[in-house]
Amino acid sequence: MDVDIKGFAHLTLTVSDFEASLPFYKDLFAFIGLREMIVTDDYYYCVGRRVGMGIQACSPALEGTRFDQGRTGLHHLCLSMESREDVNALAEFVTSRGATMVRQPASQDDWMPGMYSCLFEDPDGIRIEANHIRKPS
Repeated sequence: MDVDIKGFAHLTLTVSDFEASLPFYKDLFAFIGLREMIVTDDYYYCVGRRVGMGIQACSPALEGTRFDQGRTGLHHLCLSMESREDVNALAEFVTSRGATMVRQPASQDDWMPGMYSCLFEDPDGIRIEANHIRKPS
């Protein structure tokens, strides 16, 4: 039997310094249209019309450990945006919040025709991409 998924229902990222990451994610989630649902000392969760996203504190033994794309687990997260303008606006927004820009907004036609994206890092170095893929004409 084959089944079709609609997409991801939610995603929770584990961060090494919850207090340092919380302001960044509060701003980011609000900017992309998510609203707060759960706020505790070690968990923050928001929902929007299509997805839920959250952060949680890592286990005490791993506090201060930075993200490494080469380890087992998450490589990066990619947000699908409605337009190139949205990619640009998000890049400008996260830069104003101190995010490290790994790749400024640009066409990525060599990767996928019609793709436009940027790539940035959160306070832990977790990589987040934002892209828009133009529909073929």
